[in-house]
Amino acid sequence: MGIENFNIKIGEFPSGKNNLITDVEGIKVGHTTLDEEKIKTGVTALIPHGGNIFREKLMCSSYVINGFGKSCGLVQIDELGTLETPIILTNTLSVGTASTALIRYMLENNEDIGKTTGTVNPVICECNDGFLNDIRGLHVKEEHIFQAIENARIKFQEGNVGAGTGMSCYQLKGGIGSASRVIKLDDDEYTIGALVLSNCGLKKDLMVDGKKIGEKIVSLESEDELEKGSIIIIVATNIPLSERQLKRISKRVPVSLARTGSHIGNGSGDIVITFTTANKVNHYEEKDIVNMKMINENKIDTIFRAAIETVEESILSSLLHSTATTGRDRNTRESLNKYIDFILK
Repeated sequence: MGIENFNIKIGEFPSGKNNLITDVEGIKVGHTTLDEEKIKTGVTALIPHGGNIFREKLMCSSYVINGFGKSCGLVQIDELGTLETPIILTNTLSVGTASTALIRYMLENNEDIGKTTGTVNPVICECNDGFLNDIRGLHVKEEHIFQAIENARIKFQEGNVGAGTGMSCYQLKGGIGSASRVIKLDDDEYTIGALVLSNCGLKKDLMVDGKKIGEKIVSLESEDELEKGSIIIIVATNIPLSERQLKRISKRVPVSLARTGSHIGNGSGDIVITFTTANKVNHYEEKDIVNMKMINENKIDTIFRAAIETVEESILSSLLHSTATTGRDRNTRESLNKYIDFILK
């Protein structure tokens, strides 16, 4: 059951075919889910395009909203403005394992890396699923990263799957969420997609399409604490953009968080990665000067609006697709669906 089943319409732009980030042609997403008793964790892999991502890099930007995070690969993205590996999402203490596995994957598919050319920049992002998951058990192994990459498809599950298995959002069950929007530029249609790993927010602050749902929920149950979760947000598009323009889009994403109620707390790791499939950078480029297209800056407001509502819906989708979960030490997160009457009123 998706967000459209609850008569919720976020924003003004139409969604893509599947209302997923994979509506941007070439992108695939796969999961490995570890869900057994106190183990509530996993891996989500995003494949940026169907070719060799190391040889055909994509223009990319990252933006740290709040830096309480342990991600890998952002420094080189910010310096060079390119993405050259899949993006792996997992739990906080599995970043090292995921990095090693992704490096092995890239070495297997690129005999030149580290031999006749430079090394590779693995991109790993994380959230802390320790409330529900036995995070100290280090249950994510290298084979789980390989499986997630192998499982990548155009249609994929949302909610408490993959890296989202043990995540909490607004003190409810969070996880993987995705959405897409279609906009017109010069009479051609383009797609903007988003994928989130949601693990942030306080229940009392939750808003759904402008309604203060969280206040109604906490009136039934007393619960309060400091916001110390995180969220990883990936925005993708086939619109030609420079890395500077991608950064500008990333900087608008906090508006999406605010619309769902987050105040981006001190202990929150909130990171945005934005890339375009339209501008590819050849690793073995022979020309001294290369041509790249970019959008007329006076038209970028449309992209800002579409990106903001795509991320907002992705966050809500992560909640609505998740089911109630009990994990480590019998800790429990209820599904937002338990309180769906508050949304429908």
